[in-house]
Amino acid sequence: MRRFHLASEEEIKTGKTTDVYFVRAKEILQAKGLAKLNVLMEATASGLPNGWPWAVLCGIDEVTHLFEGIPVNVYSMREGTVFKPRDINGIRVPVLSIEGSYGDFCDLETPLLGLICQASGIATKAARVRKAAQDKFVISFGIRRAHPGLSRMIDRAAYIGGLDGVSSLSGADAIGMKPVGTMPHALVMAFGDQVKAWRAFDEVMPEDVPRIALIDTYYDEKTEAIMAANALGERLHGVRLDTPTSRRGDFLEIIREVRWELDVRGYRKVKIYVSGGLDEESIEKLSQAGAEGFGVGTSISNAPTIDFALDIVEKTGKPEAKRGKLSGRKQAWRCPNCMEYLVLPANRDQPRCQRCLGSTESMLKPIINKGAIVGALPETAQIRQHVLEQLKKSDL
Repeated sequence: MRRFHLASEEEIKTGKTTDVYFVRAKEILQAKGLAKLNVLMEATASGLPNGWPWAVLCGIDEVTHLFEGIPVNVYSMREGTVFKPRDINGIRVPVLSIEGSYGDFCDLETPLLGLICQASGIATKAARVRKAAQDKFVISFGIRRAHPGLSRMIDRAAYIGGLDGVSSLSGADAIGMKPVGTMPHALVMAFGDQVKAWRAFDEVMPEDVPRIALIDTYYDEKTEAIMAANALGERLHGVRLDTPTSRRGDFLEIIREVRWELDVRGYRKVKIYVSGGLDEESIEKLSQAGAEGFGVGTSISNAPTIDFALDIVEKTGKPEAKRGKLSGRKQAWRCPNCMEYLVLPANRDQPRCQRCLGSTESMLKPIINKGAIVGALPETAQIRQHVLEQLKKSDL
């Protein structure tokens, strides 16, 4: 009996996490001698949640390991690519394609989509938060809102999307960094006194841990901010506001008050951090009010998934697709200047950008060749940097 409801790596790899109709399809194909039918399938998203104009592709490293050892060829956009669901002409943009005998990989369609749908949604939401926060410090706080078995994936995707750090131990291990965080209300309540809790934190924690005091447990935030400054003096790095919505009032005004009271007492270097129910819209407003760092949880960890679909577009080397899909092998071309996409049949020459007439780059590259990994698997920090460079484009 399992104590936690988690699928193992072996179960994912061997198709035990698929939908039953793929198992039935495989049995039928084998019985009728069609298991070796060669197909080309492509993953596309017809649109994005909430009208998002772009998304960040995430989870490709896991897809690579999913198909390692399976006799197929896989072509994919680089992990961390900012893509649009449709090109300049309204054609769906393929982010990934697979070719091989359908019976060899049909039972991996479900885990494939699961690996990229959720991670891409989280990375995209994190990237939207990153753009709203500009150069402000943002960390991922959301693992408590999801199954703990997903903590590594959630924090990795959030970091790839551009966040500066993560709070979970497992997530920090996944990205090769130290976890980031302050203190819980429970610590303050255990002491029954804010000042005692802050001083205990200062006395016990190593010097490399910033002294950030949680200032909304018992009293008004302005009052506790002054108390924290008086208690820790120059050792106080920042204060954090995590006020529940029911007590929040005008949060922008509260932040302005805290900033003012710290400043007039000579604590201009003390930073204001905010957490609790944040998203890209609220962060933009809070930044203008004086907040300098954010802990973002539920809106990122529970971000809407990207609704990718995987469809046959070629059978036995000939174009074929179900209604509503476009048949044939394709290549997605992107202009590195304006980030516009153009999808063409794979046998077409490299095009010029239809929007700015600049050169384009092919986006679908081989990552698996006959089961062997042939594409690079960059470090997480490199993927994140790639995302940040793309987010600087003015059209995003």
